[in-house]
Amino acid sequence: MSTLFQPYTLRDVTIPNRVWMPPMCQYSAAPEGPGTGAPDDWHFAHYAARAAGGTGLIVVEATAVSPEGRISPYDLGIWNDTQVEAFRRITRFLVSQGTVPAVQLAHAGRKASTERPWKGGAPVGPDAHGWQPVAPSAVAFDERHPVPDELSVEQIHEIVGQFRAAARRALAAGFEIAEIHGAHGYLINEFLSPHSNHRTDAYGGSYENRTRFALEVVDAVREEWPDDKPLFFRVSATDWLEESGWTPDDTVRFASELHAHGIDLLDVSTGGNASGVRIPTGPGYQVPFAARVRNETPMPVAAVGLITDAEQAEKIVSNGEADAVLLGRELLRNPSWARHAARELGGEVHVPDQYHRSV
Repeated sequence: MSTLFQPYTLRDVTIPNRVWMPPMCQYSAAPEGPGTGAPDDWHFAHYAARAAGGTGLIVVEATAVSPEGRISPYDLGIWNDTQVEAFRRITRFLVSQGTVPAVQLAHAGRKASTERPWKGGAPVGPDAHGWQPVAPSAVAFDERHPVPDELSVEQIHEIVGQFRAAARRALAAGFEIAEIHGAHGYLINEFLSPHSNHRTDAYGGSYENRTRFALEVVDAVREEWPDDKPLFFRVSATDWLEESGWTPDDTVRFASELHAHGIDLLDVSTGGNASGVRIPTGPGYQVPFAARVRNETPMPVAAVGLITDAEQAEKIVSNGEADAVLLGRELLRNPSWARHAARELGGEVHVPDQYHRSV
């Protein structure tokens, strides 16, 4: 019996298998007008295809808690009710296919206001729907990015409130799971790492101070998110810096604290907060970071990072390195990856009612 195709229950939500889709930005939302930040036909088709393909859990791409929290002007958002209504169409279809709908709540921080990747990804200004980014400290990501405005304590509290409101809207939109984006060099990750956080107040300096903002966001979202629904947190387990960065030891320590604050699963990635670093990539290269958290803390984990074939994914889960796998590029290439893997491994995926119709 394939472990990869066994159901997995967190709180009162049962996910039908361990093949999950991570959040992957599509940069395809309207940058202005009444539909700003709302999913459209492109997003529906994109997520619907992976649900029909048997994916157990789909985490909708980084969805900004405010207009200024978008990575690009073309990102999704969940700061108004128009966006909520547009998301309902997607969540209803995912549920109809047996897929659990999840959403990643995000703020891009100093890496906000950039062009779409296929147009170079450079920072953009007001003439291209852009804005001035904010961050824990007035430190640019790299030489291409502008120096962000340093957030005041009052502004930090406002952003915590924006995450709270976004969680409330995500629930109204029909999502069963919410994930807080604390990875890849975006705002929460910027606070966590001494590489990007040079503050000297209650939100900077010591480990306890640098994790304060993240835990305040977690507490705010958990208060809004029902007790019967899971809450995830995505972390970059390392900055891939030899000195002055967030480390795997920090991640293990933080995972236990997140668990105590009501996080149900850690989505373990790496990198994104420091430019110019060398990352030793290869098949499953980030899995050991997830495995360490799972083995050293009470926190369940999902693994990501060049997981591409069925046997590889099966071994990661059956060996206890992770509770589930997140397939990014592979699901972009093959929306029906889960069905093909189930056939190869002898597992089963949910078959929606419409496929049982008599001809």
